[in-house]
Amino acid sequence: MVTDILNWLQSLPQPALVGATGLLVFLECTIGLGFLAPGESGLLVAATTAHTVPRFLILWGVVTVCATLGDTIGFAIGRRWGPRLRETKLIQNHGVDAWDRATGILHRRGALAVFFARFLPVIRTLMPAAAGTSGLPFRKFLPASFAGALSWSALHISIGVALGEAAKKIEGAMSTGGFIILAVLAAVGVFFFLRWRKKRAATPKEETDSTV
Repeated sequence: MVTDILNWLQSLPQPALVGATGLLVFLECTIGLGFLAPGESGLLVAATTAHTVPRFLILWGVVTVCATLGDTIGFAIGRRWGPRLRETKLIQNHGVDAWDRATGILHRRGALAVFFARFLPVIRTLMPAAAGTSGLPFRKFLPASFAGALSWSALHISIGVALGEAAKKIEGAMSTGGFIILAVLAAVGVFFFLRWRKKRAATPKEETDSTV
């Protein structure tokens, strides 16, 4: 079944699959939508189809650009609304702790925080807006965001490719093992059936001999 799903994904038009993945990543990287759009999960699923160099490079480029664009919008939102974002219902319900952690890391690490936050769930969604709120210059934010998106997407696509290949091998091994088990069970069943028939065939002869 896993192989069938992976084969189905690989049969989808590449532009549609890559475009949908890029959209999910873009939405995840935009503040607020990151709590709803499963960008990371979508990327891992799509990455299982990136088993050739061209597919890998295309998906890598699109996801990197979409993630950077999403971060840029988040940064602009933070610059526009400032610290008031922390008091919004969305942040209060889903990410006050993450927001405080993001702003704390920003004050200590500056642009480096933007890079490393890319690898942290939830904080990844809030960091761009927090960076805009903190007053971090855009000329420092953008390179850090792009470098983080580039590294993060490469890592997750590589993981997705490895998972896809591993899933196929595991399913293949399980299928082979299943056939082996069935063969062994069949052989055991045949063995006992033949033994039972032999015993039954010998019973009348033994009864005849005892009567004589």
